[in-house]
Amino acid sequence: MDISVVFQIAAVGILVAVLNLVLQRAGREEQAMMTTLAGLLVVLFWVIQYISELFESVQAVFNL
Repeated sequence: MDISVVFQIAAVGILVAVLNLVLQRAGREEQAMMTTLAGLLVVLFWVIQYISELFESVQAVFNL
């Protein structure tokens, strides 16, 4: 795992937070919520790949 992944997740978080604030100030709460959910899904897809690699490594170590 590379440290750049952490920075990418942080960048997505900052971008989503700014978009959320702007949309809420504009009175578009529904779009703000959808933006937040979209950002969460993007990060979850990234993290799921690393969790899968972790489980594969654990299986290889313990010969399961």
